[in-house]
Amino acid sequence: MLFHNWLTLYDEADKGTNFIYFIKPTFFSFLTPLMNRYGEMGSDKRSEFEAKAKSYVIGELLKKERLEAQLTQEELADKIGAKKSYISRIENGKSDIQLSTLFRLFEYGLGKRIDIRIE
Repeated sequence: MLFHNWLTLYDEADKGTNFIYFIKPTFFSFLTPLMNRYGEMGSDKRSEFEAKAKSYVIGELLKKERLEAQLTQEELADKIGAKKSYISRIENGKSDIQLSTLFRLFEYGLGKRIDIRIE
């Protein structure tokens, strides 16, 4: 599968009872072309692709949540002590993001709760 890990984003108002996003795609039909283009799971080329794909998904998730909260990139950046350009790079999948920044963005900046599982 494209992603091995699970990322769940909870709405604080739901007290963790309902999740908003559950990222673990099941696009089995894409596995063959994916293997042909990026190689077997664990190869350097495939790992690089998967890291970029995860960055893209997180960026899209951040953008969606920020827009729903009716915040600009600058307002979100101010809430967590970052620069607008950094928020833009994350939303466009152009920046690696530290786990601590991910938590600050969603939990402090947007009032969401993140739960990460590794299986």
